Amino acid sequence: MKLAEALQERADLNRRIEELRRRIGNNLLVQEGETTPEDPEQLLKELDEAISRLEYLMAAINLTNSRTRVNGRSLTEIIARKDALMIQVSAYRDFVYTSGQNTSRARGTEIRIRPVLKTTELQKKADETAKEIRNLDNLLQETNWKTKLIEK
Repeated sequence: MKLAEALQERADLNRRIEELRRRIGNNLLVQEGETTPEDPEQLLKELDEAISRLEYLMAAINLTNSRTRVNGRSLTEIIARKDALMIQVSAYRDFVYTSGQNTSRARGTEIRIRPVLKTTELQKKADETAKEIRNLDNLLQETNWKTKLIEK
């Protein structure tokens, strides 16, 4: 199995677990003398199996990410870099938005509000960061489809 396939299965399992939790919740209570539309015991069994498979995949994915190296860095390091850059680009975009806000003045004698950071520089940094995120994401996607999942 390729790493990308394991990542897809992990995402599917997360969705399945949430669906099973909802279905179990919908079948927990029943009026006396009635039956539930679905067997909650069977749903619990399916939930436990899905969680067990998810645990296995998460361990294998983490092991693979820590041992797979690209351009001298592990996939774990590349993912951490991408996540940090996503936080950074979000912050810079917020700063650009805030610094671009105009405050209206009724008269010329009112206090003027001005940005203290240059909006163009903030936008340039946000754009450069977004480009690096795209490049890292492309590298990760390519590597995920080429890398065999390390399974115990």
